[in-house]
Amino acid sequence: MHTDHTPLAGGIHCETSTLRVLFAGAGIDLSEPMLFGLGSGLSFVYWDSRRQPAPFIGGRVKPFEIARSVAVRCGVDLDVHETASPRLAWEKVRGALDQGLAVGLQLDSYYLEYFTSRVHFAGHFAAIIGYDDRSAHLVDTAQQGGRVSTSLDSFAQARSARGPMSARNRSFTVHAGPPRDLSSSIVDAVTATAVAYLNPPIANVGGRGVRTAARKLPAWLDRVADPSTDLPLIASLMERGGTGGGLFRTLYRDFLVEARDVVAPDLAEAEAAAWGESIDLFAESAVLWTRAAELIEAAGREREPRLLAEASTVLNTIADRETTAMERLRTLEHRSVRPRL
Repeated sequence: MHTDHTPLAGGIHCETSTLRVLFAGAGIDLSEPMLFGLGSGLSFVYWDSRRQPAPFIGGRVKPFEIARSVAVRCGVDLDVHETASPRLAWEKVRGALDQGLAVGLQLDSYYLEYFTSRVHFAGHFAAIIGYDDRSAHLVDTAQQGGRVSTSLDSFAQARSARGPMSARNRSFTVHAGPPRDLSSSIVDAVTATAVAYLNPPIANVGGRGVRTAARKLPAWLDRVADPSTDLPLIASLMERGGTGGGLFRTLYRDFLVEARDVVAPDLAEAEAAAWGESIDLFAESAVLWTRAAELIEAAGREREPRLLAEASTVLNTIADRETTAMERLRTLEHRSVRPRL
């Protein structure tokens, strides 16, 4: 059910790893960092409410926004299907597979039998590349095993789960369209990401959101029910679960490095210098995010407020670095005419 050039090893982030499989099936070879950057994936959100057991930190845009944005910028057709009926949902996916297409899926990872952590997360993505009478055969992230399988029953449960960030049995396929100029698409994506980060609609998002998190973080020992469990879990999700931490900053740095070779002929000397400075700033930011996660984990285990205060200082430094980087990249906005997403 897959072609020889389908990437089966899995990537580092679920949505871009899935997109890489689908794009490869459509004959388009783009790296995971390039897909993340073209999809304007980098962001930040801090969310907390009385209904949550603990605060949520996210380092990317909402689920499926990357897929929609990268499809527009790459000029591909994104065929999306959602339904409340598990039967119709499976018929749609099975039909695409029988035509030799890989299919992207949004699922709750809790129900996937191969998953290493049993936590409900309905914003997870994987690509299905085949099936038999018992199992669905998927490509997930490298952390989860790359090419993996789960029973058809668990697969159906994961697809139809409800809750935060869930979708109604969402599936999608990619079909190649007229080629787009990659250089202009990159500049458009970079400037759109910078504008969104620098001008968020609310104080919990973008650069303002990082500072909001820094302000709230020192009170987390009193905010959660069990600091020795809850704070290490937040730190683990940041660094290893992919919601925040250094992962997305490293991915964006790698995008900027790869994209620089494409856009370099179109940049003035000052613009090229600003681009290079932004690469260095995001490299620094990635290290600082990892340090913040380490401090949050240690603060929970030791119940030590001083470590949360130190983590708060680190987050403010991150906000300074990322704001400077985004201001440098925003200067390219005059070169960009954004398509309607």
